[in-house]
Amino acid sequence: MVNRPVSARLRLLYWLSPLLTVGACTPQLVPTAQLRPTQLTAVNLEETVSQRDEIMLAYSLATFDAQNKPAGVVNGGWGVETVRKGQVIDLQAGQKPAAPIDITIPRGGRVVASLVLVEVDAYDRAQQLVDQVKRVHNVVAGPASWLLTAAEVLTPLRYVSAGLAASGVGLKLVDHLDDDDLLGQSSVDLTETELRQNKQGYVRVPVVFTGRNLRDAYEYRLTYDIRLNRIRPGKSKK
Repeated sequence: MVNRPVSARLRLLYWLSPLLTVGACTPQLVPTAQLRPTQLTAVNLEETVSQRDEIMLAYSLATFDAQNKPAGVVNGGWGVETVRKGQVIDLQAGQKPAAPIDITIPRGGRVVASLVLVEVDAYDRAQQLVDQVKRVHNVVAGPASWLLTAAEVLTPLRYVSAGLAASGVGLKLVDHLDDDDLLGQSSVDLTETELRQNKQGYVRVPVVFTGRNLRDAYEYRLTYDIRLNRIRPGKSKK
């Protein structure tokens, strides 16, 4: 038998094979979008007589796959809280923060982040809605057949309301607004690629909500972040 020298390529494969095996067995990180409300400023109030507004936030993340078909939805809420003119609220601090929500983005898909700010008149019903939202907080509902068609243009309010309905929240937000005032609504539509290529790791969305109720003019300034995280399959989010 003739012993042949082992080539440099075979030696390299010999040493790399354990690493390649480990890499093949390692679960791929799953791209996950996160909506995180950060700050709310009450520049001017809707209720100038009482000098205070009672407000709530409702927000959602809806995902679509590469074929633009709805894939899932998750919801969050904050409030009901009393605010005064000039007050600046750190929505990630204090005893009642606006908890972030997370959802997995399908490969090649996109995510729609929606948020509405409501000035509350019927406090009990508003608190009931917030309590229901918190019970389904960060629970993904899907498949998201709640959207009529992926091509349909939906307002942020209808995105949030449809997401709550898909999660089993009986009190619909659009019905709740019969007695309350919608101060503002905002949506951001981002693809997985746009989030992944963002060097900051997040997209900060500043919005200004203004309007008039009879003789009272109001202005609220809100910021929220859309972040791209990566988690291992089966790992719980904190």
